[in-house]
Amino acid sequence: MLKKILIANRGEIACRVMKTAKSLGMTTVAVYSDADANSQHVKMADEAYHIGPAPTKDSYLVASKILEVAKRAGADCVHPGYGFLSENDSFANACEEVGIVFIGPPTSAIEAMGSKTRAKEIMAEANVPLVPGYYGQNQDTQFLASEAEKIGYPVLIKAAFGGGGKGMRVVRAAADFISALEGAKREAKASFGNDLVLIERFVDKPRHVEVQVFADNHGNAVYLGDRDCSLQRRHQKVIEEAPAPGLSAELRKAMGEAAVRCAQAINYRGAGTVEFLLCGNEFFFMEMNTRLQVEHPVTEMVTGQDLVAWQIRVANGEKLPLTQEQITLSGHSFEARIYAEDPTENFMPCSGTLSCLTFPAEAFGVRIDTGVQSGDEISPFYDPMIAKLIVHGETREVALNKLSHALEQVHLSGLKSNIAFLHHLANHDTFKAGAPDTHFIDTQTEVLTRFAVPERTMTELAALAYVLHQNPCKKTPWKNIGFRLNQNAVIKIPFVDVKTLATRVEDAWHLDIAGDNVIAQGQLDGQILSASIDGKKLTAHVVLSEESITVMFGPHQFTLALSSKHYVSDHEHEAAPLAAPLNGTVVKHLQSVGTKLKKGDPVVVIEAMKMEYTLNAPFDGTLASYCFAEGELVSHGAMLAIVDAEEA
Repeated sequence: MLKKILIANRGEIACRVMKTAKSLGMTTVAVYSDADANSQHVKMADEAYHIGPAPTKDSYLVASKILEVAKRAGADCVHPGYGFLSENDSFANACEEVGIVFIGPPTSAIEAMGSKTRAKEIMAEANVPLVPGYYGQNQDTQFLASEAEKIGYPVLIKAAFGGGGKGMRVVRAAADFISALEGAKREAKASFGNDLVLIERFVDKPRHVEVQVFADNHGNAVYLGDRDCSLQRRHQKVIEEAPAPGLSAELRKAMGEAAVRCAQAINYRGAGTVEFLLCGNEFFFMEMNTRLQVEHPVTEMVTGQDLVAWQIRVANGEKLPLTQEQITLSGHSFEARIYAEDPTENFMPCSGTLSCLTFPAEAFGVRIDTGVQSGDEISPFYDPMIAKLIVHGETREVALNKLSHALEQVHLSGLKSNIAFLHHLANHDTFKAGAPDTHFIDTQTEVLTRFAVPERTMTELAALAYVLHQNPCKKTPWKNIGFRLNQNAVIKIPFVDVKTLATRVEDAWHLDIAGDNVIAQGQLDGQILSASIDGKKLTAHVVLSEESITVMFGPHQFTLALSSKHYVSDHEHEAAPLAAPLNGTVVKHLQSVGTKLKKGDPVVVIEAMKMEYTLNAPFDGTLASYCFAEGELVSHGAMLAIVDAEEA
């Protein structure tokens, strides 16, 4: 029996694998880069080993370092997770050569599916349906142009080695083919080191449906249902579900059996996913992922099986736990990928520290797979996924309602996220009616990223949180800010953008927000605000700092800047106030070099995480110089300006 497992990965998937491995009584070993020294997967593991600097090319992608740790730790097996080295045939082979079990398919299977061209050839021989196209080795420009004419426009040019939309071009007219081909080849060469491309018919409105397969070393192979992964942005999945909606029993069976033929054709072992394009009742092989998929939890929810446990048992030489006849599906499941990104800025990834991160309780068909918690950093070096929210219900409608409700209970602050976007998707009529095609998000981005944030409610909650934070004690009103003898306590809340006053009347606060009035009561317990606004009960998360108040209510995050946000040092006669408080960009020089300054005079403005910070003179003196020009990027702690102290 395998006893000690090294997880050659990080974050959410490393934690996920460890959870199952520990339940099987295995000792777990983690690896980590400089950026991950304090990560959750490191804390969760029984042992952890440093493997290098933050960039993946210097750590998680260096197979020799991973193997050296495995030997040093005495691990008898390695689980690669997904991404990184999970589909690297050289790494799988190196593990086998030193007597360490690679929890994945044979090297030959990884190699066969690593080339889209070779994979198509194998699938044709196995009688798996293919999109009409050219998958050969001849890369002559004129020859490929003639093949495109035979296929008929529009066509898709696709890198034979790689994925994620790189080296991919849609060509709708012959006049555009050669320039598109040259661009695809350049991108493929730069991204994957190989400019081999294939050409196939472009299907305008396909669905992306995939089948989970499993095989062992005893000749057994099964499929565990299917998943619909059509909701994608930039060719990357956002929400997945199982089973795929709207498929007849005959079509579902045909796809499952085709996926099994695919696995058998390459003598597969372990977990794999066969991806298909679904066009009406026609389906075409797209590719096979020779690893565990990010979206595997939805299959686990509807089958009741632990796929990581299956992987470990198969790698241990055991037979598959179930036969095809014994595999049953129950209910419906959705997975939403929660990312640190800004949907309103073309889903631009974000990095930073999670000042707050809370999830709904894992019960009643709700599951959270994550590798971070409050206080952790989302590093700019890695994928910005924060967590996977998985739900299960008796029907698709029940599961989708559960997903919507659960998303309202995921609260995070410190950086942008796609929670409101996911919530909008889950409640969109097109998605509720059934899975849309793979272009749905791309064609509806403007609509899908237009959120109706309840700003008024958020402002009321922020104001109440502020006064409750400043006035924690109810029984001694003379300790309250704003208390005046024989008068009601009045607080001017220093919101930058909206004039707000709070008046204490007995056990309530009368809030005047830009001339509108409400009566608010509540309790602030840490970051949890339990509020009553004009008699309406509300619960929110709030994060207060000297610079701002962030309110997380429902699926929305709303930040109000405070006029006290200027970065002022507690240290006298030091230049610390003119050091960047965080990574950012110099926005404005507020004084001319040579200007006489008084302590506290504003000197320079920087922008970080979409907020501006004004840095002030630390003492009386003369502005000697600026260290960075307007528009330049600066790192945390960098000196932005020099002030010469006034002689005493």
